Amino acid sequence: MAETTTSSALDERDGFLFLGNNLVLDFLNTCPVLNGEPTELLPDLVAVLRWFHAAGLLTASEVADLGSTRARSLASALRNLREILRTEILAWQDTGKLHRAVIEELNRLMSDHPMLTRVKRDTNGIATELWFKATEPEDLFAPLAHSAAMLFSSDHRSRIRKCANCVLHFYDDSKKGTRRWCSMQLCGNRSKVAAYAARQRSSK
Repeated sequence: MAETTTSSALDERDGFLFLGNNLVLDFLNTCPVLNGEPTELLPDLVAVLRWFHAAGLLTASEVADLGSTRARSLASALRNLREILRTEILAWQDTGKLHRAVIEELNRLMSDHPMLTRVKRDTNGIATELWFKATEPEDLFAPLAHSAAMLFSSDHRSRIRKCANCVLHFYDDSKKGTRRWCSMQLCGNRSKVAAYAARQRSSK
């Protein structure tokens, strides 16, 4: 399972944005502000499964299998985890500390729904990759809890940002580490246009 991508360009798949360069940050970004209002992109299990498929975490057959199960309340539990992590990430960015309850909850989730490791062939020979076995909808917690744990244990806290113009979060993988916007297409150009207009007004 890839933790990051390598670009800050706008990446939209099946109506979801993937510009956080980190799985759990992309998960946070499933409640963006559109037309001035928070917009819930994961209202039900169908939408949740669409997001996991768009994120490359589930195959189409796995989506079909999980979509036929009983756990329709899972979407609510995942949204609750998302908001807990949103609050914790914002606080952690300021203090570098985690609340004990969040640590315990992540450990519980990783114990109940662990990520697995398997061997695969790639162009360089033999490698390992993380994966999870999605036999029950609750197994969807596995990659999210793992990604959150990896994020909190990283030494790049200063690279984790909330966009200067909107509610979206991202991991700044730019060389200089000075990225301020979720993407140039969404907020970067908007800021540059606003700055240009301000300069024009001040020069008159």
